[in-house]
Amino acid sequence: MDFKTLAKQYGTPLYVYDFEKIKNNFLAYKNAFHARKSLICYALKANSNLSILAQIAALEGGADCVSIGEVRRALKAGIKPYKIIFSGVGKRDDEIKEALDSEILFLNVESSDELLRIEAIAKENNKNARISIRVNPDIDPKTHPYISTGLSENKFGVEIEEAKKLYLYAHKSDFLSPISIHFHIGSQLTELEPILQSAQKIASFTKSLIALGLDIKFFDVGGGIGICYKDENTIDLYDYAQGILAAIKGLDVTIICEPGRSVVGECGYLITKVISQKQHKNKHFVIIDGAMNDLLRPSLYDAYHHPNHLPQKENKANNLKPVDIVGPICESGDFLAKNVLLGEIENGDLIVFENAGAYGYSMSSNYNTRARACEIGIIENNAYIIKPREEIDQLFENELQGLAILEDILNSRG
Repeated sequence: MDFKTLAKQYGTPLYVYDFEKIKNNFLAYKNAFHARKSLICYALKANSNLSILAQIAALEGGADCVSIGEVRRALKAGIKPYKIIFSGVGKRDDEIKEALDSEILFLNVESSDELLRIEAIAKENNKNARISIRVNPDIDPKTHPYISTGLSENKFGVEIEEAKKLYLYAHKSDFLSPISIHFHIGSQLTELEPILQSAQKIASFTKSLIALGLDIKFFDVGGGIGICYKDENTIDLYDYAQGILAAIKGLDVTIICEPGRSVVGECGYLITKVISQKQHKNKHFVIIDGAMNDLLRPSLYDAYHHPNHLPQKENKANNLKPVDIVGPICESGDFLAKNVLLGEIENGDLIVFENAGAYGYSMSSNYNTRARACEIGIIENNAYIIKPREEIDQLFENELQGLAILEDILNSRG
């Protein structure tokens, strides 16, 4: 990929995605589960650009959504309603109603309170709500605590005993159809055993529900496997799928898997340009035009995204030295890499951060009134703008009405 040409043509900071890789990564999940009925629901939170979602739709994929906005995105991109799941711990009543009106596959229930609200809304609108209950298996996923979701101390899901009561309640309700069971123990998983333990535990629970007369049609195993950012050992997708298939042996269910990071993470790059440099007593700072508002993961998780240095011209000397790569934002936490070894750097050089396709742009913001980056898709070896760079003036548009009102008030005071 010619990052220098892309940077020259579209400016920096710039997100670039390889659509062929995205396609292959998604199909790898479909192929891994091809021996059983399955539905691969891409997790929009990883990267929700409509062009990426349209690619998923073309591959007959589904969508795992955690807001009504994501549900709308999935529908807008052409993903079929019966392939869309609505998850998340904080669904508002109006969001629940819209999801029911949209006739999506099911809503993932996170609490007894939410179950009762869904039932009441379904009754009020004379609908039958298809639901799944997110069961917390209380198994350590061995990942970063901020992206761990399967322990009893996490806010997600309900414990097995409570889940049993909720399933029995839903089974008797005239307005609820409990058709699925769901678990998700965390993101960026690099150890297989916690996943298999969870699958076995929830499969056993599923069998007990079926024995009680419930018609569970879907077995949702949550997100996919982790990727290698630096030196992590990743899970073999075949082993992952085979382990899950073994856990549900004897169950006549459709497997649902919700990969996000492993579909798009390695397919994305953030291109930045060196603005300036400065030397403190024991630290050399390389200041780039990208910042924590463009790529938050290093500041939030101390995550690593390998920085590739692309000099404007070949350096005669390539003496490596440790540097911190930082952005222009007024925060000490505004860094994209710390203590990385780079060769001689000149202002105007490019630094490209790898594995930025997941939770890069989707977590970006306008902090410090910074316009968000342009997004480019490489499709059949050609570059296309899939979201243009924001303009600073665009950031003010939704505030102008309030500004006019305030100015009128101030002017009326003389």
